[in-house]
Amino acid sequence: MTELTETHAGYRLDGAAYRYPGRAEWAVRGLTLTIAPGEIIGIIGPNGSGKSTVLKLLAGLLRPQQGEVRLDGHPLAHYAVRAFAQRVAVVPQSVQFVFPFTVREIVGMGRMVHRAERSTWWGGLSPLGGWVPESQADHEAVRAALADMELEPVADRSILELSGGERQKVLVARALAQQPSSLLLDEPTASLDLHHQAAVYRRVRALNRDRGVTVVLVSHDLNLAALFARRLVLLDRGQTRRIGPPDEVLTQTELDALYAESVVVDRHPSADAPRVTLKP
Repeated sequence: MTELTETHAGYRLDGAAYRYPGRAEWAVRGLTLTIAPGEIIGIIGPNGSGKSTVLKLLAGLLRPQQGEVRLDGHPLAHYAVRAFAQRVAVVPQSVQFVFPFTVREIVGMGRMVHRAERSTWWGGLSPLGGWVPESQADHEAVRAALADMELEPVADRSILELSGGERQKVLVARALAQQPSSLLLDEPTASLDLHHQAAVYRRVRALNRDRGVTVVLVSHDLNLAALFARRLVLLDRGQTRRIGPPDEVLTQTELDALYAESVVVDRHPSADAPRVTLKP
């Protein structure tokens, strides 16, 4: 594990809290958490426990009303939009597509934050990035992302022609093409079949292993989270209930109490991870 320092601290949430307008309850409150560079961490918990809100705080989509969120030692507000986007990519649960962009075009949008850096406008950086021809690196990043997500056969089809599961794979591919140092995933495989779930997780794990990409995963699937993440954060009504390795978090006593359901927790038959099964 990379040693944390003040100047290279991965993500750090200090007493972070957020309450949506018009709501009496805090969606997240008093959350303190360190995410080390190169870590894979899973955020789990029942519906309404604050999982997606935490991800939005990490993505800079929401600003904490109390406490602070830092990336590499700096408050998120310290970063310009483009600089932050070069570091952090987000895969949302879903996106409503309106225009008939091709799959290749949408995946290529992941390169815009890098192309904008190369653009010039009246002798300086264009405020909108400007139009810049795609470089060989752009082409290669898009090609690799399409191949990783097995999207090459539909690369030139309109996104509007694809199924919900295929569209989700396109969102993952767009994030991969962005080549971030941190990847935030909000239920990335909820609409995918088993084969494509495995493909997504294998690719993300390879990015973590080969490039040191930090991965934060929000998931309702406790078993997938246990297989994929080295550490889990179990949330309950916006607060941390338990943080630790899957074996320490996914206990029968903890899950029975939190989910109000009887479960069996045993071992995965072919992996060193706990397995959660509902009692009939």
